[in-house]
Amino acid sequence: MATVSFGEAAGDTARIYRELERDFGVLAPPVALHAPVPELLAASWTTLRETMLADGRAPRAAKEAVAAAVSAGNECPFCTTMHSTMHDSLSLRPLPRRRTGAAGPAGPAAEELSAWIAGGGKPPFEPELLPELAGTALCLHYLNRVVNVFLGPRPLPPNAPAKAIGPVLRVLIGLMRSSARAATAPGASLSLLPPAPLPADLDWAAADPRIAEALARSTAAVERVGAALLPEAVRAAVAGALSRWDGADPGLGRAWLDAPLNELPPDERPLGELALLTALASYRVDERVVGAARQAGAGDREILAACSWASQRAALRRVRHLLSDD
Repeated sequence: MATVSFGEAAGDTARIYRELERDFGVLAPPVALHAPVPELLAASWTTLRETMLADGRAPRAAKEAVAAAVSAGNECPFCTTMHSTMHDSLSLRPLPRRRTGAAGPAGPAAEELSAWIAGGGKPPFEPELLPELAGTALCLHYLNRVVNVFLGPRPLPPNAPAKAIGPVLRVLIGLMRSSARAATAPGASLSLLPPAPLPADLDWAAADPRIAEALARSTAAVERVGAALLPEAVRAAVAGALSRWDGADPGLGRAWLDAPLNELPPDERPLGELALLTALASYRVDERVVGAARQAGAGDREILAACSWASQRAALRRVRHLLSDD
């Protein structure tokens, strides 16, 4: 994938890069990798910022616990490492609670949140925290998939040895903690995307107008990009597979994959395979899968759109499963 450096960034891309460094502490690769399609960059940043980073009711440590649990379930070692380490840091040295108005309820225990993410059921926290914590789960279900496709298993610079993970993590977590201590104004990213209605799949966010607005705008943006860059038959194949999916890992077999692929025109099957694997088994996407999509004519924008659109559809499905028996 082509990248856009900080020095090359312009317009909204430059704005998002600055906000990433200010509000997250680093130019996070899981967000920055979306830069070849600026609307996807804006959508991924708006979702991450407003659910996880902006000042709200839920403590940051609770959000990091949710992020770590979702990442572990999705077999995303990159995100699991980052968010579990950040959670541990916040647990050992909590940040000062900073809220507008009255202080919100105390955050739930990490063990309770992990059990909820793994098994569903009644959320182990006050209802007013649901939009932020379910929103965090949605965000990570999305990011885990694109990270599994485009980034390595560890949050390390290219060609860095595995033994460098300790020093690198200490620096990254220090930067993230520093940004988390500063006020992060709610809603500041909303102007990156036009208003959009809240889809039915996100009705659980309606209790928090800011979260609802952020997710509605981001979801609509990804849908627009998918409609513009992906064949209708590929989108229909992914939507059909997700409608039958119970959230479980489909495993290493190909029967579940080959059936919908065989319904596609031959020249659309490589992009369809990339999208289907991203949605249901992102850890299985490798250079062969991406290379086949390129050989069939997909460029960076189409490949990124396929992964982003499929990841969003899968994330919506997973959070709906999570909340279906609360």
